[in-house]
Amino acid sequence: MEDPEAQPGEDLVVKPLKLENQFAQSPAESVKKVAKSGKSSEAAESKVSTPVNSTRKKSDARNGSELSSGFARSTVSSSSRASNSVAVSRRNSTGGVPEKSSASSARPQNNSSTVAGKKPSTPSATESVRRSLPELRRSSLPSVATKPTSRANLSETRKSVPVSVVGRSLSTSTASDTSIQRTVRKSTVKPALSASSSLKKTASSSLDSTASSTSRKTISKVSSPSTRSPTVSRGFRAGSLSLSLDRSSNLSGRKKTVSSESTDSRFIVLPQVEIKAGDDVRLDLRGHRVRSLNASGLNLSPNLEFVYLRDNLLSTLEGVEILTRVKVLDLSFNDFKGPGFEPLENCRALQQLYLAGNQITSLASLPQLPNLEFLSVAQNKLKSLAMASQPRLQVLAASKNRISTLKGFPYLPVLEHLRVEENPILKMPHLEAASILLVGPTLKKFNDRDLSRDELALAKRYPPQTALCIRDGWEFCRPEQAADSTFRCLFDQWKDHFPPGYLLKEASIDKPFEEDACRCHFVFVQESISSDPDIILKYKWFLGERTLSNFTAIADANGEVYWPKHEDIDKILKVECTPVLGQTEYPPIFAISSPVARGNGIPKVVNLEVHGELVEGNVIKGHAKVAWCGGTSGKGVASWLRRRWNSSPVVIAGAEDEEYGLTIDDIDSSLVFMYTPVTEEGAKGEPQYKYTDFVRAAPPSVSNVRIIGDVVEGNVIRGVGNYFGGREGPSKFEWLRENKETGDFLLVTSGTSEYTLTKEDVGRRLAFIYIPINFEGQEGESLSIVSGTVRQAPPKVTNVKIIGDLRENSKVTVTGTVTGGTEGSSRVQWFKTKSLTLNGENDLEAMSTSKVAKAFRIPLGAVGYYIVAKYTPMTPDGESGEAVYVITERSVETLPPSLNFLSITGDYTEGGILTASYGYIGGHEGKSIYNWYLHEVENDTGTLIHEVSGLLQYRVTKDAIGKFISFQCTPVRDDGIVGEPRTCLGQERVRPGSPRLLALQIVGDAVEGTILSVDKRYWGGEEGSSVFRWFRTSSDGSQCEIRDASGSSYMLSIDDIGFFISVSCEPVRSDWARGPIVLSEQIGPIVAGPPTCQSLEFLGSMMEGQRLSFIASYTGGEKGDCFHEWFRLKNKGVKEKLSTDEFLDLTLDDVGRSIELVYTPIRKDGVKGNPRSIISYEISPADPVGLDLVIPDCHENQEAIPQKKYCGGQEGVGSYTWYRTRTNPNELAWTDISSSSEDVEMCAQTFSYTPSLEDVGAYLALRWLPTRVDGRSGKPVVAISISPVLPAPPVVSSVRVEKLASGIYSGEGEYSGGYEGSSLFSWYRETNDGTIILINGANSKTYEVTDADYNSRLLFGYTPVRSDTVVGELRLSEPTEIVLPELPMVEMLALTGKAIEGDVLTAFEVIPKSEIQQRVWSKYKKDVRYQWFFSSETGDRKCFEPLPSQHSCSLKVRFEDIGRCLKCECIVTDVFGRSSEPAYAETASVLPGIPRIDKLEIEGRGFHTNLYAVRGTYTGGREGKSKIQWLRSMVGSPDLISIPGETGRMYEANVDDVGYRLVAIYTPIREDGIEGQPISASTEPIAVGNSEALFLLSFQTINLLVLIL
Repeated sequence: MEDPEAQPGEDLVVKPLKLENQFAQSPAESVKKVAKSGKSSEAAESKVSTPVNSTRKKSDARNGSELSSGFARSTVSSSSRASNSVAVSRRNSTGGVPEKSSASSARPQNNSSTVAGKKPSTPSATESVRRSLPELRRSSLPSVATKPTSRANLSETRKSVPVSVVGRSLSTSTASDTSIQRTVRKSTVKPALSASSSLKKTASSSLDSTASSTSRKTISKVSSPSTRSPTVSRGFRAGSLSLSLDRSSNLSGRKKTVSSESTDSRFIVLPQVEIKAGDDVRLDLRGHRVRSLNASGLNLSPNLEFVYLRDNLLSTLEGVEILTRVKVLDLSFNDFKGPGFEPLENCRALQQLYLAGNQITSLASLPQLPNLEFLSVAQNKLKSLAMASQPRLQVLAASKNRISTLKGFPYLPVLEHLRVEENPILKMPHLEAASILLVGPTLKKFNDRDLSRDELALAKRYPPQTALCIRDGWEFCRPEQAADSTFRCLFDQWKDHFPPGYLLKEASIDKPFEEDACRCHFVFVQESISSDPDIILKYKWFLGERTLSNFTAIADANGEVYWPKHEDIDKILKVECTPVLGQTEYPPIFAISSPVARGNGIPKVVNLEVHGELVEGNVIKGHAKVAWCGGTSGKGVASWLRRRWNSSPVVIAGAEDEEYGLTIDDIDSSLVFMYTPVTEEGAKGEPQYKYTDFVRAAPPSVSNVRIIGDVVEGNVIRGVGNYFGGREGPSKFEWLRENKETGDFLLVTSGTSEYTLTKEDVGRRLAFIYIPINFEGQEGESLSIVSGTVRQAPPKVTNVKIIGDLRENSKVTVTGTVTGGTEGSSRVQWFKTKSLTLNGENDLEAMSTSKVAKAFRIPLGAVGYYIVAKYTPMTPDGESGEAVYVITERSVETLPPSLNFLSITGDYTEGGILTASYGYIGGHEGKSIYNWYLHEVENDTGTLIHEVSGLLQYRVTKDAIGKFISFQCTPVRDDGIVGEPRTCLGQERVRPGSPRLLALQIVGDAVEGTILSVDKRYWGGEEGSSVFRWFRTSSDGSQCEIRDASGSSYMLSIDDIGFFISVSCEPVRSDWARGPIVLSEQIGPIVAGPPTCQSLEFLGSMMEGQRLSFIASYTGGEKGDCFHEWFRLKNKGVKEKLSTDEFLDLTLDDVGRSIELVYTPIRKDGVKGNPRSIISYEISPADPVGLDLVIPDCHENQEAIPQKKYCGGQEGVGSYTWYRTRTNPNELAWTDISSSSEDVEMCAQTFSYTPSLEDVGAYLALRWLPTRVDGRSGKPVVAISISPVLPAPPVVSSVRVEKLASGIYSGEGEYSGGYEGSSLFSWYRETNDGTIILINGANSKTYEVTDADYNSRLLFGYTPVRSDTVVGELRLSEPTEIVLPELPMVEMLALTGKAIEGDVLTAFEVIPKSEIQQRVWSKYKKDVRYQWFFSSETGDRKCFEPLPSQHSCSLKVRFEDIGRCLKCECIVTDVFGRSSEPAYAETASVLPGIPRIDKLEIEGRGFHTNLYAVRGTYTGGREGKSKIQWLRSMVGSPDLISIPGETGRMYEANVDDVGYRLVAIYTPIREDGIEGQPISASTEPIAVGNSEALFLLSFQTINLLVLIL
């Protein structure tokens, strides 16, 4: 039977209910309070924050003995229990009949007041007593009780007094039967009045302060927030609940009976209403047989807020329109049939509506009530819950109706509790899941129970449109069928409005994610082929909170794709699709999504485009459209790749921006733009690619034409220019010489860019003309340049050499051949250097000045250095040429190291100092080796004294007494050459010194229990038995010797407390020689010692599985409760606490680690001592054991992985052996599996095993030998498969076609899957468009080609058939090559151009003259591929290595190619993709070009404190001593100011450079002296650095602070 529910009409406005027992359905109001109770009420309101759970926990303990399965019985006095009363059943608002209980069955209570910590009882009086007073229930006007009534005649008082406070209390018990009240804490509740005293109050008088305080405090407790109730967080207004004095006194001693199912239930409260409900706003006419609301005696007014009209004869709502402020309206148990609820539309303030117990058949006419929070329609004749949407409805009770469908279920956005018990719809499977789908996530309880986890999980499996379909009458089905079933449901609604001839195939939305593309899918298909125009689909996106809610259109969302925003998370998307056919627009259809999910933060590229004209020299730009998926938009990673024809893309170095400038390397290539999106948080998405068309070349042109080289007689100059416009072809070059008489320029030579200056050119200028021509022969506009006047050549020296012996103090001479000057006038300067590589004079150290003499004697300082001679050729008149440097091939050697004398001086007495001295010769001395030795006799080998090795002085120690001392020196040169060692022996034996003490002190703390030790420094030979005496000195200075204390240590005892301790020592040498007695300083006074652990030891074995304990010794007073802890030591000093028990059981986690025990001594008075710890050895593992081994079901060609369990330390690599047998394993003895049967065969020795064909039908067995990581093994474990190995399905692999002869092919394949039967074979022909055609009649493994197969590919089909006729899947081979004509050939490959650095070599192929080849070249040639190689010497033969990325017919000779031979490989490809045999052409050795410098720039930040560097790209042979000069340039002025001495690549700016531009002039010079054209680069004006500006600001600030101070 359904639990009783709350009835309206009580003074309490809102009662807390326990939904596991019933839904609260009673309206409430409060009684008036007098001013007397104001203070206590305000004080009680401060307790609102007290948690509810504390009350429940306390009450459970006290009331546990009084729990029962029925309702709580009322508490009445003995006289009341003896009164005669009749139990009459009473209807409640949901139609339930409460359980009967008599007054005599109630359990007596010792306390009538409400006590904090106990659960308040629900019923306030017995049902029989309440039913005996019907006139009290129906009375609406209060009467005065003039006579006090005792508790003994409680029943009689109730019958005699029509309306009294007691009557109100008894009426309250009706709702108390089905509600739960919470009490306040004991400290906040005053003792309640007894029943007799409460009856003394008259109805006209106000409540006293005690009753008001108690009531208000109880309310405060009820309004406390509950952590489990979802509605409590809404909170109550201050003073929203009130209890009457009669309720507090009548319910004070009762206890609530709680069932086992409801003990953990959550508390909820009815929606709140105002607490002040006086007679002017309250109307109670329950049970007055009212038939109409328009009756004259009703007195309905707009001011009424609480109207109770239950148990009447009302059948219409006419007249209720006047109740515009009503909040609680109780119309339960009348004669309403419905419809006819339209008059309630004026009751817009209504919060609680009770319609239970009527004859209502439909709620369709119930208007939308904006504030309605509670609705009870139980015990009616409703067939569905179709009604208007109720935006604030939280509780809907509809039990005991005839509801059989969910069709028309309203939109209830905040509904939390739904009850439909005792309805036919309960037969519907998974009704709870359907309710969850209709209501949404706000639903917390269904049919008085918390939502089932299974039903919640089931609801999540249904598609988003399920709720709409349920509301439209769709039959609820299983989630697997829901997607198709709901689509059919919607399809049936839409099908009559589709465009004619079209059907809807799909209507769905992708799973939406934040900031990610969400696409809708609407697919219409034609029923038949028609020439009608195509259908056009229009889209409109909407957003809503729930599936059943009203959706709002999203602005500008009119496409097939919508990008959900961050604010759309957890909302529902809806898209309407309007089909348009021709000019007709049809009704829209729709699709609904699941809630928008939060993005994963991983971006992804949606679209990628490249803009710009693909012509050499242009700039193209890549553009990416990115879905950030919840991450913060950031800057992606862009890169460009170059893809040539029939090759893979290659990354372009440095192209890492969205913009890219096309270069010559990109011509005839397709570019690939790769973009990887990256968020600000660092999350990377998947990279995406975009391919472009092929890049075209620009028209040929040339710029920056210049002449490189020094225009000096005999030099080779070179004309160069910057070519642009595709690959350069055979460009034309011309050299012209100036005619001195006419000034005209006449042609000298053409066809080469180099020119050697002759004597005829001296004093004249030369002109160079550059005519650019591309590879296709197109000629561009020419450009010319004129050189300076050619100068005569300066003096020069060649063949410079250094002659002589390269040893210390030897003489060397430099020779050379001087041209343009005389050897006698030339000058030589000598240097030394550590490096064999010359770099000008940067690393050279001068050993002489520049002299005419050509000979030089090597000094000692040059040992280990290379000798460098600077030879400057000069003419007799003083003109000098370029100096030439020459360096020796090896460094200067020196004489072998040796000693010319060695001696020892000093005192040969203990404590004396001996000093060794020696003389060294033979170059620069390195780290010579010094050693001192002790000798027992003069001629023994001696003992090394390690302490003084490497020192020249030795202080004699007592170890040397009576022995000889020697010193050995081994000379070592600074280059590591070791000379012969030499030894000097002392003249006499070492003598000992007189015994004495250098220091004496007592070491230790002046604490009881501490051991004091003597710290002394003895000197004077070997110490003997020195004499110690310990003394005790009192505070008055009296001293006495401590008996039996004659050792070097002494333990302080209790007798020493308060005294001072000292010790004396008489030094005694080993030969009994005595020294003076020394007395130490006193230590003390001695104090009592702290608790101390003197020793700590482990007990037990340090092995896995063993138990450790310990033994500790204690000192320091009476022992208390000492404390100890066990720790496991991990890596890097990390400790893990294990326990504080007396023992520790060692586990696998302890293996290989140490255990630490920390023991803290504690004295009985609580004083703690210092902890003492002990660390064990590493825990060793236990013996290895295999606990379990299982083999799963085995199938052919499927890997079988056994399951095992291991114990015994860290497992190592065990031994595994697999066996197979045809015998049933039950018939074999497996103790020794290898010899158990002749039928047993070994299969493998691995952990896992893949059964093969041989294993089919056999049983598998595995023998496992468990092994620890250190190699120790345990007993073997054997496991046997339960069933034999099953064959695999028949499959075939490696299906291929092999060519047997010209036009004859054979099909092959590898069969697996049991034993093969009669497999099927077939042949197919694949055309160029990819169509595969079966060749009829070709059913064997071999096939002969026919005419129809030319220009096609052949495929072989293999259908495997197992011996038991099981047929496998057909497998096709890869297509064969196409039968094609003869390959194109290259007869010869020729090269144009010169093998000079910087020149361009071009390859031309010669075609054979045969008719076949001419036709092949003209008809089938597709392209010609080139590959360039460079030579490398390998032994006596020359080999070639490929040049990467050099695949064109032209090659620009590089610096790296100088001295090498270049070779070009040419391969011709026909239209069928075949390649010819390669043809080769080879050059002679490449010569160097004219030196030049490109891309010269100055690196630096632009401040006067920064360092600047010159950087450029040098070409033209190996660079020699290029010249660099730094200059300053004023902004706006062409003048340059030289910076003296600044000729290096680095320059550090200073304050003199501020405001100037820095200019660097770089003159490239080849290593053979050929000089190129100077190039300059400049910086921006130099500014003052930020650090200096900050320093000046800081300095001014400091000065200001100083002035302030």
